[in-house]
Amino acid sequence: MTLSDGITYNIRGLWLGLKTPKLLFWGLVRFFMVIAITIISATFILSYHQEILNLIWSKPESAWIIWLWHMFSWLLSFILVGVSAVISYLVSQILFSVIIMDHMSRITEIKMTGNVKEPEKMPMIKLFLYLIRQEIPRTIIPVMISLILMMGGLTPIGPVLAILSSCIAAVFLAWDNTDLLPARRLFTFKERFGFLKKNILFHLGFGLPFLIPVLNLLFLSFAPVGATIYQLDKNSVDQK
Repeated sequence: MTLSDGITYNIRGLWLGLKTPKLLFWGLVRFFMVIAITIISATFILSYHQEILNLIWSKPESAWIIWLWHMFSWLLSFILVGVSAVISYLVSQILFSVIIMDHMSRITEIKMTGNVKEPEKMPMIKLFLYLIRQEIPRTIIPVMISLILMMGGLTPIGPVLAILSSCIAAVFLAWDNTDLLPARRLFTFKERFGFLKKNILFHLGFGLPFLIPVLNLLFLSFAPVGATIYQLDKNSVDQK
């Protein structure tokens, strides 16, 4: 699977999600909940913008460099909004999104194959705790690493770190979705991580739409659909 295959499956999942009533409903629930949490988070973080700015760089008295200070202030605002978006995504994942993602993956699997294959039926609480456990290596740790690298954007190697952190985030956000079906079928973490390593280019392609501002929320909301289609197609090919 290539980079373009990843993009194709993401778009294919979005299209199927938008035209399937159940998937559309749950995708929109996730979409609007993430937006609401992002607005609340950004409002809270930006309320401390001036204090953070003063800690980093007090307003200069010289009229010759104050324009540079204003530019830095705008850059800091942009970074804070980005940080709030990342925090909001992680909070939403822990609180409700991971359950919605699994549910959308199940709906897709039923639509594509007629049933959901899983070794055992878990009670809701056990399922929730199991899914949260999967989120730690799959999303929380990688996204936090990307966030730390993002903060390095104020250094001379900022552009390089920005590209690196974006690629890391894209790959692991894609894996967070493609791993739903293997995790539900109780494949070991070693097997699932090995699958990611063998398909890095596909996951980078699948995750690239997540880097498009504003539209990324829409793609993320319906990503479980395309990721599940991909896994089902791949399983079909492997069986042949």
